[in-house]
Amino acid sequence: MDTQAIIGLLSFAFVTSITPGPNNLMLMASGANFGFWRSGWHMLGVNLGFAGLALIAGLGLAGLVAAVPEAKVVLKIAATFYMLWLAWKIAHAAAPGKGKAAARPMTMLQAAAFQWVNPKAWAMALGAISAYAADGNLVSVLMVVLIFALVNLPCIGLWVLGGEAVRHLLTNPRRLNIFNWTMAALLVLSLYPVLNL
Repeated sequence: MDTQAIIGLLSFAFVTSITPGPNNLMLMASGANFGFWRSGWHMLGVNLGFAGLALIAGLGLAGLVAAVPEAKVVLKIAATFYMLWLAWKIAHAAAPGKGKAAARPMTMLQAAAFQWVNPKAWAMALGAISAYAADGNLVSVLMVVLIFALVNLPCIGLWVLGGEAVRHLLTNPRRLNIFNWTMAALLVLSLYPVLNL
């Protein structure tokens, strides 16, 4: 991969990682509800889960999904139900230390698994592989994965910090409830691309 392609890939990784999407909305809500450090495993799961998705897409999964139309339908259905469930959880999150004892940030494994039903993650992975590793060359695929891993983590960290920054405003249960329901509604709205694929 030449320098110009690397610069293009860095730009693509930055823009797609920093813009709103299901991961960033959930990370902002996590930052607001649990703080930056408690959301660390969630961030790491998003980062590693996406890297794994991009790697497997680059090694041939993208061709399989294109060849089997039913796979796309199954992914749409799974993404829709899983994101609706996550929106419900966000909407009903209690303030840290209050409410249900089970209230906790998403785990690394849960966040990594979410990438497989996240429409934005699929679009990012397939777009990056198509544009920068279309030949299926292992070195090119690994370069895409590495650059995304390096660029993505600080970008998603900013969303968690943004959530944490508004945390002091959310000490009032009513404001926290409004924030959580707003984040949940935005997550449901992010389903629009899934339903129109």
